[in-house]
Amino acid sequence: MHTTFKTVGIIGRLRDPSIATTLTALCGFLMQRHYKVVLAKDSERFIDNLSVETCALNEIGQRCDLIIAAGGDGTFLSAARAIVDYDIPLIGINLGRLGFLVDISPNDLADKLQAILHGHYTEEHRYLLRAKIIRDGRVIHEETAVNEVVVHRWVTPSMIEIITKINGVFLNSQRSDGLIVSTPTGSTAYSLSAGGPILYPSLDALVLVPLNPHTLSNRPIVVHDSAEIEISFCQTKQINAQVTCDHIEIPDVLISDKIFIKKDPKPIRILHPEGHDFFQILRNKLNWSSGYHS
Repeated sequence: MHTTFKTVGIIGRLRDPSIATTLTALCGFLMQRHYKVVLAKDSERFIDNLSVETCALNEIGQRCDLIIAAGGDGTFLSAARAIVDYDIPLIGINLGRLGFLVDISPNDLADKLQAILHGHYTEEHRYLLRAKIIRDGRVIHEETAVNEVVVHRWVTPSMIEIITKINGVFLNSQRSDGLIVSTPTGSTAYSLSAGGPILYPSLDALVLVPLNPHTLSNRPIVVHDSAEIEISFCQTKQINAQVTCDHIEIPDVLISDKIFIKKDPKPIRILHPEGHDFFQILRNKLNWSSGYHS
């Protein structure tokens, strides 16, 4: 049974003034239909002649039962990370260029959003990763990622040397520019650019993709998403390495540190218009089958 929504939160791309038209139309659309609207702080400067409530991004999940992210995939990722603990659904409006996660265009906004608000939608769950950096036996940093966790060299021309274990079992050691640990959601992001496979979003899987490995036989590998990934360093001199969780940077990783990566137990809930087709999105975004007509 589909949920009836009452309070809708809106998170907009903050660095793009061109979002003003879409945000104004979106707020007006919702308010005319008597939904309570809460706008993420700093987005209100793009709204003309509308009185809407605002709150901090990290509080919006407490106040709403539906979130709309208007922007590109980066905006969607920020929104997902902000609401993962609140079990509320997320809709993406695509104002970016590529956009595998945001699948409603501004031109279709009224019709498709109206249908979703009336319960005509497809819901899917996407899991995040949780990364912990361990130093001297304690957690010094913990972060979540929707797309990927990346361990990579930082401000140094040298490769890094890392050891990877899966559930405590040795997988390999490698010299490379780094390693991507990606969710199925992230398989169409950085992982894809690095030569990793595209994973169907509902797969219970993670993919590990080496970045420019010294040994060309070092290839991507797919493992079950229940696995805990452990990454450590095997060089003897200090290095400059960095961990990134989506676009969140964690610099100054030491050779004595260990990075543990595991699926977060709480998924994000994404609402798509009825008829959502992942393969069609791939064809459109990657320009596949341009000459084929069914």
